[in-house]
Amino acid sequence: MNLRRCFVPRQLLFLLAAGLISFERPALSQESITLRTGQTQEVRILGVTPSGIKVQMGEAVMVQPFSNLTQVTMNPPPEYTAAATEYERGDLRGALTLASSVVQNYRGLPTDWAREAMLMLGDIYVGLGQLPQAGAAFKDYQRAYPATDSAEVNVGLASIDVANNNDDAARAKIAPVLDQALKVRNPSKVAAALIGRAFFVSGKIKEQSGDLSGALEDYLRTVTIFPDDRMAAAGAQERADALRKEHGTMVP
Repeated sequence: MNLRRCFVPRQLLFLLAAGLISFERPALSQESITLRTGQTQEVRILGVTPSGIKVQMGEAVMVQPFSNLTQVTMNPPPEYTAAATEYERGDLRGALTLASSVVQNYRGLPTDWAREAMLMLGDIYVGLGQLPQAGAAFKDYQRAYPATDSAEVNVGLASIDVANNNDDAARAKIAPVLDQALKVRNPSKVAAALIGRAFFVSGKIKEQSGDLSGALEDYLRTVTIFPDDRMAAAGAQERADALRKEHGTMVP
């Protein structure tokens, strides 16, 4: 006896309506652009060109000029997450390859992670001792995001000054950030990340000048109060651990 049951279309419709069986719908795109007209379009973002953002809608591929857009929503690509992970691990060569790929494909994309990738690239070059490339990376960031606060670039350039033993120039560049750092309540994530980077640079300045207790205090401010920049927090934690282990340094 054949016990297999077959549903006629009417029975199938009944079960679908009753919710007894269902077909999983494809997930909605997490990538979108919002035009100046106020219209939001779900798209697939393919990358950035000199003319704008290359997007795919259905089968159509087009370039939307930056001037037409007010907002872009896109999760960071795997290369960005992998670059951050390698940077935190201390694999600067691996991080360099990954971060360079992100910058090449998404330079100027108006998202936090695309901006952070360009800043990370400059920091990686500093860590590798490739200071001219670091300076070029920070200046390229400024060209890609001309409306951003110049303090972000100045903190990056200050890290180059530290590497060149030009502590006075470094102090001058980070001073505006540090002057306001502990006065601001509930800073935005972007502002908190900038403050964390500034304290990390300040710690390196103080360590280089022999003020180890002051350096440890600044490193710990990055780690415990302003850890929003993961790379700065990881670097500050590494230096704080080294000061404690190698010199028995304590916070004053």
